[in-house]
Amino acid sequence: MMLVVVRVVVCVHIFMLFHFACLASHSCHSEESSALLHFKTQLITNTTFNKDKYYYANPCPYVYPKMRTWENGTDCCSWMGVTCDSVSGHVIGLDLSCSALVGIIHPNSTLFHLTHLQTLNLAHNYFYNSQLPSLFGGFMSLTHLNLSDCEFKGEIPSQISHLSKLQSLDLSSNYGLKWKETTWKRLLQNTTCLREIVLDQTYMSLIGPTPNPLSLIANLSSTLVTLSLSYTRIRGSLTSDIFCLPNLQQLILSENELSVHLSELSCIASLSMLDLSGCGIQGPISSSFSNLTYLTSLNLMGNQLNSSIPSSLLNLQRLTHLDLSMNELSGQIPNVFDRLTNLQTLFLNNNNFQGKLPSSLFTLTQLSQLDCSSNQIEGPLPKQVAFSNLIELFLEDNLLNGTIPASILSLKSLRVLELSNNRFIGHISSEITSYSLEYLFLCGNKLQEKILESIFHFVNLTFLCLSSDNWSGTVHFQLFSKLQKLEYLSLSGCNSLLLESETSMNYTFLNLYALQLFSNNIIGWSKFSGNFPQLEFLE
Repeated sequence: MMLVVVRVVVCVHIFMLFHFACLASHSCHSEESSALLHFKTQLITNTTFNKDKYYYANPCPYVYPKMRTWENGTDCCSWMGVTCDSVSGHVIGLDLSCSALVGIIHPNSTLFHLTHLQTLNLAHNYFYNSQLPSLFGGFMSLTHLNLSDCEFKGEIPSQISHLSKLQSLDLSSNYGLKWKETTWKRLLQNTTCLREIVLDQTYMSLIGPTPNPLSLIANLSSTLVTLSLSYTRIRGSLTSDIFCLPNLQQLILSENELSVHLSELSCIASLSMLDLSGCGIQGPISSSFSNLTYLTSLNLMGNQLNSSIPSSLLNLQRLTHLDLSMNELSGQIPNVFDRLTNLQTLFLNNNNFQGKLPSSLFTLTQLSQLDCSSNQIEGPLPKQVAFSNLIELFLEDNLLNGTIPASILSLKSLRVLELSNNRFIGHISSEITSYSLEYLFLCGNKLQEKILESIFHFVNLTFLCLSSDNWSGTVHFQLFSKLQKLEYLSLSGCNSLLLESETSMNYTFLNLYALQLFSNNIIGWSKFSGNFPQLEFLE
């Protein structure tokens, strides 16, 4: 009997503990609720402004005014963007990213009364070029801080280095934020738990090159997983020691002035992503890159790399993304792509490659994007390809010849095909089995007018360029109206092509906004009865 009573008492105690814990998880501290409501009054919500701001590049999957759910008299732990500790009830998380907030964060803001915060995310709002208050350094429990794309300006306060528990720091896309060398050093010395540093598009030219700011990272941070410093104007040397950080997986240093000195790596580097695009790197591609065997993404675009591609580079069998475009690379592309079976995107455009495209390139079944444009590549394309997942193919501005294989035009996933300014002849085969193309550019070749019989079956075309081809005969302009989704049409420079309009036909180009017909033989232009409600550009 006594044992039963004890069990009942224990069960009651456990029930009461869970009961009060549940109550606490739904009970916000009054001073923190007041601080949040006062913080709300200092800002405005403007969803129209955010639509304008992100018109060209929207970093948010959605913009939602989270603060509109904050009402006096309700539990702040239930408000959108607010997270409370399940036991103490203190506000430990605040996520107001993509909330269409506009205003200034003043040093006396009640935001800084939330002293128990562990995570703070204010990314993708507009704070009117506010200075970054030093009180951000007072959140001593903070592990994650994201203030990216908020329009902060001025010097980053040294107090930011007081956040000794930080695991993730993102101040990216604040063009007016400037780093002092002393602040940078203190941050790296004090925040020994940092796993993620994302500072793209902040100003770091006041740091280095002596002492080397990148070596400071290598010496002081063994926990680092992600380091992203693109467009920061940081100067220094990239040496082997940073690749040997035991946990570093992502290193993004694009568009900076760096010198790269890679001796043979004496460690097993864990890097999976390396972006050194636009860093002014000169000379041949270092053979040491081939030692980064865990790489899935390598971007060396826009440097001054020369000579040929070392075959050893293509030993990186985990690669899914390789970008060597916009360099001065030459010679023939190595025929070793049968080793890179995981490759999904390959960019070799704007170099000086010569010879034929390697046969192994056309066996990559996972490839979705291939760009070899603006080189001196010659020869015909193979009749059969294995590009079962290819979406975009760019081969323009080369010396390719022969006919356009039906196998390429029949790829079920292909949306973009750019073959302009080559030496293709003939017409498109009638064996095409897929009409998924949306962008088709065949300008500047030597094709025959019979090509049109097949093109009119590509009902999803939105962009079509057939200009300056070696055509002859008569083409009735109305036929192009079969392509109902067409937005851009260029038939210019086809001197021997006769464009004729039949007055007996009604046709409408509902979506066409650009039409180029210069240097043609046009009959009956005044009789064109077509409807062009969206037309903006006519040549």
